[in-house]
Amino acid sequence: MPADNMPPGAMRLDKWLWAARFFKTRSLAIQAIDNGRVKLNGERVKPARGVKPGDRLDLRIGEVDWTLTVRALAMQRGPAPVAQALYAEDPPSQARRQQQAAERKLAVNPSATIRGRPTKRDRRHIHRFTGE
Repeated sequence: MPADNMPPGAMRLDKWLWAARFFKTRSLAIQAIDNGRVKLNGERVKPARGVKPGDRLDLRIGEVDWTLTVRALAMQRGPAPVAQALYAEDPPSQARRQQQAAERKLAVNPSATIRGRPTKRDRRHIHRFTGE
């Protein structure tokens, strides 16, 4: 939908996602929309679809799911506090997201045990063990 045909009080979905700081670039927002990771009012849409205050968005960014209600529109990208004022996250979504973050924090990092090359001391232990 070209900007000329956009209903009053609405803006492109990809531009809103970029302005609300969910994606670093509009092209990343377009990719997410095209891949079905963004739903507007429960249905898959195209990037040029108009979004207006009161609309409901379901986002999946990586492993994180968001359920939002659009509160305001912004024609340009601003600082994070301004971007956070553009939407309201549903309480169940916020609780689920915090639980996922806590689970990720408690999970063991697989690379924690990998230390790189053995030290001289480690090599001595290896040689003692292997009998070399």
